[in-house]
Parts: sequence; C-alpha cells; structure tokens
Amino acid sequence: MRKLLLLCAVLAFAQPASARELWTKDQANAWYAQQKWLVGSNYIPADAINQLEMWQAASFDLAAIDKELGWAQGIGMTTMRVFLHDGLWQQDAPGFKKRMDAFLAIAAKHGIKPLFVLFDSCWDPAYKLGPQHPPIPGVHNSGWVQGPGAKTLADPSQYPRLQSYVEDIVGSFAHDDRILGWDVWNEPDNSNASTYADNSQARFDHVAFLLPKVFEWARSVNPSQPLTSGIWHNSNWDKLDGLNAVEKTQLTQSDVISFHDYSWPETFEARAAALTVYGRPLICTEFMARGAGSTFDTILPIGKRRNIGMINWGFVNGKTQTDMPWDSWQRPYTLKPPTLWFHDIFRPDGTPYRARETVIIKRLSAAPKTVVPAME
Repeated sequence: MRKLLLLCAVLAFAQPASARELWTKDQANAWYAQQKWLVGSNYIPADAINQLEMWQAASFDLAAIDKELGWAQGIGMTTMRVFLHDGLWQQDAPGFKKRMDAFLAIAAKHGIKPLFVLFDSCWDPAYKLGPQHPPIPGVHNSGWVQGPGAKTLADPSQYPRLQSYVEDIVGSFAHDDRILGWDVWNEPDNSNASTYADNSQARFDHVAFLLPKVFEWARSVNPSQPLTSGIWHNSNWDKLDGLNAVEKTQLTQSDVISFHDYSWPETFEARAAALTVYGRPLICTEFMARGAGSTFDTILPIGKRRNIGMINWGFVNGKTQTDMPWDSWQRPYTLKPPTLWFHDIFRPDGTPYRARETVIIKRLSAAPKTVVPAME
C-alpha cells in the first residue's frame, strides 16, 4: 500500500517545463564570489520556543528581532539561518509572507541576508499551531517542532499542499536580493534517536521521495537565490556510492553544498576537505557545541581560511534553552546549570557569554576573504 501511495504521488507531480536547472559549478562559484564572507547563527528570538512562536501573528516580536539583529551586526555577522514552517503558511499565508517581508526589512537594515529553511525533520513530530507550551525546565530545545509533521509526511494526499507552500513562499521572494538562499530541508533523514525516535523504513522512504520533489518545486519558480540541503552524518562524503538516497539528493541537487559538523577541528577540516570534490561553494550551516569540542576559537578560523560560510547553532539564549547540552533530554539540568554553555553567544540582555568569542567573530569577519588575522 505504501508503494502504491508513493506511485500515485509520483504521477501527481510533474516538473514544470519552465523550472530552472541546477546551477553549474561556475554559476555557483560566481554567485559565491559576490557575497561577503558568510558568518552568522541559526537565529530565533529569545522570546520564542520554536518556529511557530517566532512567526505567528500573536507572538511575532519585531522589536526583539530588531534589537537582537543589531547585536549580530555589531559583531560583524552577515547572515542568519532562519526556520519557516508549512503550518504557518497553511494557517495564514498572506500574514506569514507579510511578516517575512517585515523580518527581511529589519535584517537588511542590519546588513544581514538570511538563509531560510523550508522543512525540518528535527525534534517534535506532532506540532500544534497556536500558543506553544512553556520550556521544559533544564532541557535543550524542548519545544522545537518538525515540519512537515509526522502525519503529513505519512500522507501523500497532503503533498500537493506542501508543493503549494514551497512554490508560494519561494516564488513570492524568488528575486528578493535581501535573501541569501533557501535551505530546503534541515537534516531530512534525522530519526531523532535520542528524543522522538522514528527509525522506520516508511519514514525514510517518504523523506527520500519528497526531498527531490522539494528541490523541483523550489526550482519551478526560478529563484535567483541558491538552493541547498545540508549533509550532516556519516563520513566519506566524497564517495556518493556509499551514501543513502537522501544524502545523494542533498549533494547532487544543491546549488551550493552545505553541511553540519559539531566535531573536533581535525574532523571538521577533514569533512570540509572531502566536500571540495564537488567543486561548489561550501557553507557550514551548523557548528559550535562547546562541550563536544566545536568552538569558535578552533573551528571558525578553519572556515575563514577555506572560505567556507559559517553559521553556528544558537545566537541569543532564551526559551529554546540551547545552552543546555543534547543529553539534557535524558538528564535535565534542573538542579544547576551546565558547567559550560553548549550553544548560544549572547545572554538575553545582550552581554556575551564569553566576550573573547565575539572578538574572534568580529575580527575574522572584518578581514579579507581567506585571511585569518592574528588574535592577540
């Protein structure tokens, strides 16, 4: 039955004749040469627990966004990776796009070009629109939600709605030079093993079917911005034959290659080196987990020297509680905080968790591309 449903879905979607092609390597590198060195964070305001609370009309806080993006500008950041959600579009498409436009105006004021994320396979698979629950004490990202949710993902009859979402959102901003690009799906094959585990073959099959379609839908509206989806697990990224179907799509359908790595610097550099075989610009869209060995001090200079765009997880500490480590899901930090913040740069009042880190970011951002200045 599952195969029959997927077959029906295949027949329902035909790539429009006008869809633009995957950028050539030359096109991708020419685009990248025109950008400033990309450095920024995965961004959500301190007063939002997830994508829904950030963007819904009742909780959309433009004043907080303006203030916090001002802090980003102050340390030389040039981009932010920002998550959207198909449920927001379903709830109120005109209002959602209006709020996106307002966000883009504020970001542009601060010299920041966001990378928008369309779908996400991480954390809670059963999202609910409307008011969101408060943070679970001591737990990392206790309210983040997947999009599409598990029910939608498992129901091919819902896929036309997802297609409309992608085509409307990307199409509405397809030639907006305030946008850096479109990250079409965050960690699509993440099974959330330590939280909301779903290792089923059915889930993987749905994702593996949908991901290339999402690339097609986004390309069908001819965006001037690049498309990407970040490879994030396994090794030997330079050998397509050893990768799963999702990873192959990510590496062969992305205009620019993006990846995640929270490892020690030697692992980061090895993985970045492996990806150079594709001949496309590289953007690391997630890094920096202090307790796992990924820090600004050690990783960011490698990215600068290699001209890799660098986007760390976590900007301002708040309701996402990503100062807590991943293992807080198994042992919440309710009696005392962790010895070391896991993610995040700023406290809610705008003071840095560690001032030295903001100095490093600012100096690297100010230097010419590939130049790593001396750090006194």
